[in-house]
Amino acid sequence: MWAEVGLLIACWWALLAFALGPVAISSMPFVWMLAQLTCPIVLVGTYFHFGVHLVWVVITNAAIYAMVGMGVESLREHLSPAK
Repeated sequence: MWAEVGLLIACWWALLAFALGPVAISSMPFVWMLAQLTCPIVLVGTYFHFGVHLVWVVITNAAIYAMVGMGVESLREHLSPAK
Protein backbone atom coordinates (compact mmCIF):
# COMPACT_ATOMS: atom_id res chain seq x y z
CA MET A 1 0.00 0.00 0.00
CA TRP A 2 2.84 2.41 0.83
CA ALA A 3 4.57 1.63 -2.47
CA GLU A 4 1.35 2.33 -4.35
CA VAL A 5 1.08 5.73 -2.69
CA GLY A 6 4.67 6.52 -3.67
CA LEU A 7 3.97 5.37 -7.21
CA LEU A 8 0.86 7.54 -7.47
CA ILE A 9 2.64 10.60 -6.10
CA ALA A 10 5.52 10.20 -8.55
CA CYS A 11 3.09 9.68 -11.43
CA TRP A 12 1.26 12.85 -10.42
CA TRP A 13 4.52 14.85 -10.51
CA ALA A 14 5.44 13.27 -13.86
CA LEU A 15 2.09 14.29 -15.36
CA LEU A 16 2.44 17.78 -13.93
CA ALA A 17 5.97 18.07 -15.33
CA PHE A 18 4.71 17.03 -18.76
CA ALA A 19 1.83 19.51 -18.57
CA LEU A 20 3.68 22.53 -17.17
CA GLY A 21 7.29 21.76 -17.95
CA PRO A 22 10.06 21.21 -15.39
CA VAL A 23 11.18 24.85 -15.49
CA ALA A 24 7.68 26.02 -14.55
CA ILE A 25 7.60 23.69 -11.53
CA SER A 26 11.01 24.78 -10.25
CA SER A 27 10.11 28.46 -10.66
CA MET A 28 7.19 28.18 -8.21
CA PRO A 29 8.75 27.98 -4.70
CA PHE A 30 5.85 26.28 -2.91
CA VAL A 31 5.32 23.70 -5.64
CA TRP A 32 9.06 22.99 -5.84
CA MET A 33 9.26 22.54 -2.06
CA LEU A 34 6.29 20.16 -2.18
CA ALA A 35 7.93 18.19 -4.98
CA GLN A 36 11.13 17.86 -2.95
CA LEU A 37 9.24 16.70 0.13
CA THR A 38 7.09 14.11 -1.62
CA CYS A 39 9.69 12.87 -4.14
CA PRO A 40 13.04 12.37 -2.35
CA ILE A 41 14.89 11.55 -5.60
CA VAL A 42 14.38 15.21 -6.61
CA LEU A 43 16.65 16.22 -3.73
CA VAL A 44 19.37 13.89 -5.00
CA GLY A 45 19.07 15.23 -8.53
CA THR A 46 19.27 18.86 -7.44
CA TYR A 47 22.12 18.26 -4.97
CA PHE A 48 24.34 16.41 -7.45
CA HIS A 49 23.13 18.49 -10.45
CA PHE A 50 22.02 15.69 -12.74
CA GLY A 51 18.74 14.78 -14.34
CA VAL A 52 16.82 11.64 -13.49
CA HIS A 53 14.59 9.97 -16.06
CA LEU A 54 10.93 10.01 -15.03
CA VAL A 55 10.70 6.20 -15.10
CA TRP A 56 13.45 6.00 -12.48
CA VAL A 57 11.77 8.71 -10.43
CA VAL A 58 8.57 6.65 -10.28
CA ILE A 59 10.40 3.41 -9.43
CA THR A 60 12.64 5.04 -6.82
CA ASN A 61 9.78 6.89 -5.18
CA ALA A 62 7.74 3.68 -4.89
CA ALA A 63 10.74 1.90 -3.34
CA ILE A 64 11.42 4.72 -0.87
CA TYR A 65 7.78 4.87 0.21
CA ALA A 66 7.76 1.07 0.63
CA MET A 67 10.84 1.21 2.87
CA VAL A 68 9.43 4.08 4.93
CA GLY A 69 6.14 2.21 5.21
CA MET A 70 7.88 -0.93 6.46
CA GLY A 71 9.62 1.13 9.12
CA VAL A 72 6.46 2.94 10.17
CA GLU A 73 4.41 -0.25 10.32
CA SER A 74 7.04 -2.12 12.34
CA LEU A 75 7.32 0.80 14.79
CA ARG A 76 3.54 1.03 15.02
CA GLU A 77 3.28 -2.66 15.89
CA HIS A 78 6.16 -2.46 18.33
CA LEU A 79 4.87 0.62 20.15
CA SER A 80 1.18 -0.30 20.25
CA PRO A 81 -0.03 -1.87 23.49
CA ALA A 82 -0.71 -5.60 23.44
CA LYS A 83 -4.35 -6.49 23.11
